[in-house]
Amino acid sequence: MAGHSKWSKVKRFKGAIDQKRGALFSKLAKEITIAAKTGGGDPAANARLRSAIVSARAQSMPNDNIERAIKRGTGEGQEATHFDEIVYEGYAPGGVAVIVEAATDNKNRTAADIRRIFTKNDGSLATAGSVSYMFHKKGRITVPRDAISEDKLFEIALEAGAEELTTEEEQYVITTAHDQLYAVAEALKTAGVPTDGQKFTFIPDTTVPVTDEAVALQVLRLCDSLEEDDDVQNVYSNLDISDEVLAKLPA
Repeated sequence: MAGHSKWSKVKRFKGAIDQKRGALFSKLAKEITIAAKTGGGDPAANARLRSAIVSARAQSMPNDNIERAIKRGTGEGQEATHFDEIVYEGYAPGGVAVIVEAATDNKNRTAADIRRIFTKNDGSLATAGSVSYMFHKKGRITVPRDAISEDKLFEIALEAGAEELTTEEEQYVITTAHDQLYAVAEALKTAGVPTDGQKFTFIPDTTVPVTDEAVALQVLRLCDSLEEDDDVQNVYSNLDISDEVLAKLPA
C-alpha cells in the first residue's frame, strides 16, 4: 500500500491555483455552500460538509468565511446562492484525457469559458462519457508527514479500510474507495491523526506517457489555465510525465 507520487512536483512546476489564496478560498467556499445545500448546514449530520470544513480550516480559511458559505447553501438571510455542479470531459494534446469539475451560477458562461480554454491550448472538449470511463472515483485524504510515522499511519488507515498510502515530500496521501472516504476520515479523527484535507478525486486506470517536451508543456499549460478559471473546482488528467522531461521544461 506504500509508494511515492511525483504529481506534487508537477503541481509545483505549474504554480498551481492552490498558491493563490483568494482563489483557493473561493473554491473552498463553493464546496462548503454546495455541501450545505445538498445535505443541510449541520456538520455533525452532513459528512460532505464536515469534509469541506476540514479542508477549509487546513488552509487557514477564517471561520467567518466558512459560516457565510454555509448560510449561502442553506439560504439564510441575504447569503443564499445557487451553484450547479458540472463535470466536463476533454482531451489535451498528445491524447491526454482531462476531467474538469466546476461549480457555477451560470452554466452557459462556464461552458463557453471551458471550451475556449481547451481550444486556446490545442485541446478539445468532448461529450459526456468520452473520458470518464478511463477513471475511477476515489477518496483522497492528506496527512502532514511530521504528524505521525508512516508505519503507524499505515496500520490505522489499513484497519479503517483505506486502499493505498503514498508518501510525498511533506505529506502522506491516503486513497480510499469513494464510499469509504468519510469512514476512513472519521477513523483518523478518532485516532487523533490530523489531516490537511479530504476530498473525492478521479484516478486514471491507465496513464498516457508524454515524452515530447513541447507536448508536455502544452498539457500542463492547458491544465493550469483550467485551474485558474473561477468556476473550476478540480482538474484531473491521465498524464504521465517523467522526472527527466519535467526537469527540462521552463518554470
